[in-house]
Amino acid sequence: MGMITEQLTPTERQLLLYGEEILRSPGMQKEHDYIQHGRITVFEHSLGVAYMSLRIARRLKLHVDERALIRGALLHDYFLYDWHIKEDYHRWHGFCHPEIALRNAGEDFELGEIEQDIIGKHMFPLTFRSVPRFRESMLVCLVDKLCACLEIISLSYINERIKYAAGCRLNQG
Repeated sequence: MGMITEQLTPTERQLLLYGEEILRSPGMQKEHDYIQHGRITVFEHSLGVAYMSLRIARRLKLHVDERALIRGALLHDYFLYDWHIKEDYHRWHGFCHPEIALRNAGEDFELGEIEQDIIGKHMFPLTFRSVPRFRESMLVCLVDKLCACLEIISLSYINERIKYAAGCRLNQG
């Protein structure tokens, strides 16, 4: 991993530094088994949202809590089930998964106020009563939609180097 780490950009290294505990956790590793959009796993999607959120924040010189931004983005879809399989408890997945993700993340990690807001409100405006309170929450909310659109039309927005360093299972199909 040393050689790969040396090739990472400062943004990629920061993501791995602040996200390491989450990326290596058993719950996050389960996300490899669930498809999010197209052929992208929930793990890859969450990593991509965290990466793009941090890149955009830095590019726009936004004053954000980078640790909270990364951790909240990694955990925003921490619902830990296959939403394509019809089950009563997630029948309305789009509406209910932020609450499920927040509950799961709260059980597995110590979360700050910004991280909780990111996870619980990332589906705004679908969940129109859950308006993001922090700029980190609004950024992840917007980037989540951008990444989902790119995934659905099979456009790559995150390089293999960061996916490998973060522990993605490559060449799945």
